[in-house]
Amino acid sequence: MSKGERFFAFFNYFIVIVFCLTIILPFINIFALSFNSGVDAQKGGVYFWPREWTLENFKEVFSQSNIVSGFYISVFRTILGTFLSVFLTAMAAYALKSKTLPGRKQITFFVFFTMLFSGGIVPYYMVLKELHLTNSIWVYIIPSLYSVWNIIIMRTFFNQIPDSVEEAARIDGCSDLAIFFKIILPMSIPVIAAISLFNAVGHWNDWFSGSFYVRDQSLKPLSTLLQEMLTRQEALQKALLRSSSTHYDLVEKVHITGESLKMATIVIVVTPIILVYPFLQKHFIKGVNIGSVKE
Repeated sequence: MSKGERFFAFFNYFIVIVFCLTIILPFINIFALSFNSGVDAQKGGVYFWPREWTLENFKEVFSQSNIVSGFYISVFRTILGTFLSVFLTAMAAYALKSKTLPGRKQITFFVFFTMLFSGGIVPYYMVLKELHLTNSIWVYIIPSLYSVWNIIIMRTFFNQIPDSVEEAARIDGCSDLAIFFKIILPMSIPVIAAISLFNAVGHWNDWFSGSFYVRDQSLKPLSTLLQEMLTRQEALQKALLRSSSTHYDLVEKVHITGESLKMATIVIVVTPIILVYPFLQKHFIKGVNIGSVKE
């Protein structure tokens, strides 16, 4: 290896290491603050290790009412919503890919045209209310079944599969459904894994739907409950700080602040995604033409 090549390799490694550190170090700081005393954390600075260990932040989070039911709601909507969305997206993308579909161009235009504008929150809420989806667990799942962007991604992937694969299957007597389930889907594991991850993260992190479309506390997901808890905690802390000095002394004695509670909440919400991602990541490196015939 020449001197120039060694310098180029060193430069590349340096850039990659710096990029990785910009991602890893903030999360380490968040993790350390989540286990640190809130009052100590208010002193400022960057933490890579808790200076005053405490579990009070996590105890406060898990002591909230409905937190367990909220966790189950989040798991339910994430699993079912992701499965149904990916399944229907794949079927729609496969149908729009077919050159024999009557009115394919018109249907495709009608589907993609919805990406050009948004109806707004108020009309969206009115539609959900007319469909009796508000204050229901199905408000998390049914509206998210359809994603034009995911259809575009999956249809583009399906178009890369050689037509000879389907032609060979039809010669063997396979129907459209058999081709879809036995050939297309097994060959599309990489794109299915990617879209599944996008959907799962979206469902797990969505707090907006629970805040605006659901009134029943027992139906709110974990992300919504944690968001409401943070809002209450920060409002309480500000009220105490604005009151008398006696109350201010009380704030100085507690180990929980809005900032430390926020860090604990981030750790709780992010951890499941971090644990699931390695199981999906391996599918991204698989070939897109597994099992296809040679041309």
